[in-house]
Amino acid sequence: MKAAANAEPAPPAAAPAPLRRDRLAYLNDTDIAAFQRAYQFSERAHAGQFRKDGKPYITHPLAVAETLVDWQLDAQTLIAALLHDVVEDTGVSSAEIAHEFGKAVASLVDGVTKLDKIQFENKAQAQAENFRKMLLAMARDVRVILIKLADRLHNMRTLDVMRPEKQGRIAQETLDIYAPIANRLGLNHVYQELEDLAFQHLYPTRYKVIEKAVKAARGNRREVVDKIKLAIEAKLAGCQVPAHIFGREKHLYSIYRKMQEKHLAFSEVFDIYGFRVIVEDIRSCYVALGALHALYKPIPGKFKDYIAIAKPNGYQSLHTTLFGPFGAPVEVQIRTQEMHRIAEAGVASHWLYKAGDSSVSELQIQTNQWLQSLLDIQADSRDSAEFLEHIKIDLFPDEVYVFTPDGRIVALPRGATAVDFAYNVHTDVGNHCVGVKINNEFMPLSTPLKNGDRIEVLTSESARPNPAWAHFAITGKARAHIRSTLKNTHRHESIQLGERLLDQAASALGNAPNSLGSAQWERFQKELGRGREDTLADIGLGKRLAYVVARQLLAKEADALPGKAAGPMLIRGAEGVVVRLGKCCRPIPGDPIIGQIKKEQGLIIHTHDCPQVRHYREDPDKWVDVAWAAQLDKLFEVGIRVIVANQRGVLAKVAAAIASEGSDIDNVRMEEEAGAYTSLYFTVGVQNRLHLARLMRALRGLHEVVRIMRMKSKGDERGVNVV
Repeated sequence: MKAAANAEPAPPAAAPAPLRRDRLAYLNDTDIAAFQRAYQFSERAHAGQFRKDGKPYITHPLAVAETLVDWQLDAQTLIAALLHDVVEDTGVSSAEIAHEFGKAVASLVDGVTKLDKIQFENKAQAQAENFRKMLLAMARDVRVILIKLADRLHNMRTLDVMRPEKQGRIAQETLDIYAPIANRLGLNHVYQELEDLAFQHLYPTRYKVIEKAVKAARGNRREVVDKIKLAIEAKLAGCQVPAHIFGREKHLYSIYRKMQEKHLAFSEVFDIYGFRVIVEDIRSCYVALGALHALYKPIPGKFKDYIAIAKPNGYQSLHTTLFGPFGAPVEVQIRTQEMHRIAEAGVASHWLYKAGDSSVSELQIQTNQWLQSLLDIQADSRDSAEFLEHIKIDLFPDEVYVFTPDGRIVALPRGATAVDFAYNVHTDVGNHCVGVKINNEFMPLSTPLKNGDRIEVLTSESARPNPAWAHFAITGKARAHIRSTLKNTHRHESIQLGERLLDQAASALGNAPNSLGSAQWERFQKELGRGREDTLADIGLGKRLAYVVARQLLAKEADALPGKAAGPMLIRGAEGVVVRLGKCCRPIPGDPIIGQIKKEQGLIIHTHDCPQVRHYREDPDKWVDVAWAAQLDKLFEVGIRVIVANQRGVLAKVAAAIASEGSDIDNVRMEEEAGAYTSLYFTVGVQNRLHLARLMRALRGLHEVVRIMRMKSKGDERGVNVV
């Protein structure tokens, strides 16, 4: 949200002075001079504009810059913060900013600027596109989001002057997007303040009630807190572990969220107060942990080692919960000073743009990997709304930590499956995975992963993503790649089918197949605005009629030439997802067949007598003449019902007879009938009707078999009775 200037100018108010020089002491003289010049530029650009509270508009960009000064960011970022609204709210262009302050500053300003001048269908689409633009700019330069977070922080601090409905929308947006991004980047203070400010404006009454309760509890529990702190100090001193110990109070929204998630009353939330122990080095962290476990008993299952396995945002600490005095649980976090710095300031504490620092930390690498994954998700998302959906998934991780075969740690959201892990390793690994070993045991790809699992993905070059994966993959990267690959595969097959249907239609109009040339397609595109591939895909998906498109391409009138019968389209049974065998009748080679064009699904092959297509036969636009190809090298699924006498070993005999005829058994089910009979339902693979006939003759030769019949529909067997 960028606070717009008032429609009517407010009474003049004194503009603030730029930051004191000592606040900018970490910059060199040239950078300080550039900062002051940028302030003057912004002040002139915003002259005559005022915020809703009546203050000069320049107070807002200056407040944003002050926050970034506290994080000690570079001069380019500070200058961009001062100028971040001038393109959107004044007549200044990006070219002017680039000329005055350089292309890098102009790029940062552009990344933060909204897309107000583009017309969208609705507010949701506009919001999604704004986030997409901002996040992609952030992926190229993380400073964009640091400016945006400082901007959002100041706007949330001054939100009271907005209309109530606008307050609610902005607060919800902050809770959904900006607070999680701050958390993902490790900006702990910003994350907590944004959540509390959003909570205050979304649920003002609940906020006041919890705030009042926390203040009361602070007084009631002070004696207990002081007693625990003194005991911890004494214990660590006795173990010769120098440490700074201070209390830590949960922020209000986290208390509210815990009450909501666990259905607790405020009086039942005991861990409102905790302790933070800052020690000299990693060794001292573990010594302090042992000392505290000796002082108070640890609560089982409440210990987390984020030092050995850091969170994706770089956070490191030891977490433990102890049984304190009077039975109250006590939360303690143990960390070094460097860990504390990163925990409070995150990526802003040590980042790629600090001058004179050529080292690259693990935090920077992890942050950069996440930012680059945004580009991958964008490339595989259909639109801004889908991109935002995938991003939201990745912004709310409750991490689970697993291991690769070589011992590398991978952090994934809780509930992630083996497919999510495969795509996390590499896109190609995900696209070609066929199986997974979890802790050396073969497991389904849908298996949710647990902390400490060792994962080995099995791949095959010929494998492709399965549509079912989209139902259990939860990470944005995995879901985006699965959808993209399936969409591209679907489109490729649709184009191939459309080409075959169009050739058949052209033949019916008296033209040889493949007679449609580039000149005809160019004229078609000029007249109807649709290219060759898009048109073929539409035909393959049943959105356009091949016969109509063929006439348009050949420029023939409806009564121009009598058509001649085109040859049937040959079906091989393994064309892909846009040419499928109907499950309602399960046709096999040798069955008379017909092709039904179904919108958005492609071509469905049915038997001539299938009840599903009986009413389509009257409409020639809805069906295609098809026939089986001569050479077929696959087995086709067919259902048979075998009624047998109840005798020992009868199932084994029937299965052996099926196998002896070269058929695969895909599924078998038994159902007891009245009397001394049982129905065996098999799904078997056969080459054609002749193969099925041989199989049924072989089964009739068994004296235990009473009756045998073919089941056309997968659901038919449930309605068949013994006769």
